[in-house]
Order: sequence, then C-alpha cells, then structure tokens
Amino acid sequence: MQATVKWIDGRSFVGESGSGHSVVMDGPADHGGRNIGIRPMEMILLGVGGCSSYDVMDILQKGRHEVTDCSAELTAERVDAIPSVFSKIHLHFKVTGKNLKDAAVERAVKLSAEKYCSASIMLGKSVDITHDYEVIIIE
Repeated sequence: MQATVKWIDGRSFVGESGSGHSVVMDGPADHGGRNIGIRPMEMILLGVGGCSSYDVMDILQKGRHEVTDCSAELTAERVDAIPSVFSKIHLHFKVTGKNLKDAAVERAVKLSAEKYCSASIMLGKSVDITHDYEVIIIE
C-alpha cells in the first residue's frame, strides 16, 4: 500500500491513495490552516469507522441478512498533552433491516472488533476502543 501527501500551502495538504483517490486535509485558522479540509486525526477516526463498517456489512450481507441501512457514530477522546493521541474511541452502530436478528448484528460487530478490522485492532493496542449497536426493524 502506498500514498502521497503533498503540501498545498499554510497547513493544507492533498493526500492521494495508491488507488488514485484524493482528500484535502487542513487545520483550523487558529493553527495556521484555512479550514478547507478534514483534520488528519479526523481521517484516522473515519478510517476506523469505515474499516469496521465495511466488515459489519460484509459479514451481514454474506449471511444474507436483509440490511437496508447501516451507520456508525464515532466519538473519541484525546489526551490533553502533546502528542494529543486518542485515549478512547467508541463506535455505535445503527443497523436497519427486515427480519434482522439482534444476534447476527452482535456477531458482526464482535467479529469486526476482534478479528477483522485492521484499523481498530491496530489502534486498540494503545487506545480504549468500545463498540455497541442497535437494531432497527422495518416492516
């Protein structure tokens, strides 16, 4: 896997993934940025949410569960020191579907957290990462 991060100006950068996708990263004005892009630490948080959500949906779809929506709400805390690393991350999944079994969603979230999500497992070596979920049944 490869990526390139190129400075634009001030505290603004463009990151390009090896697969050819780009994202703008920047800082707030009070730190020399122009607030034109996502913060780098937000990228890490989104990476954890994206990786885990990918796993949860993959597991549920392979199990032929009728999922109509899935979202992960992430909250994080950072230490009040330099470096301001994450101390806690919590993922709350909202999974909506027809005839969706609570046990299936619980299993998918647990498998992602303990076996499949490279991002959260890697960060979990130094960050307290927790997960929970809710199942929303539609008719």
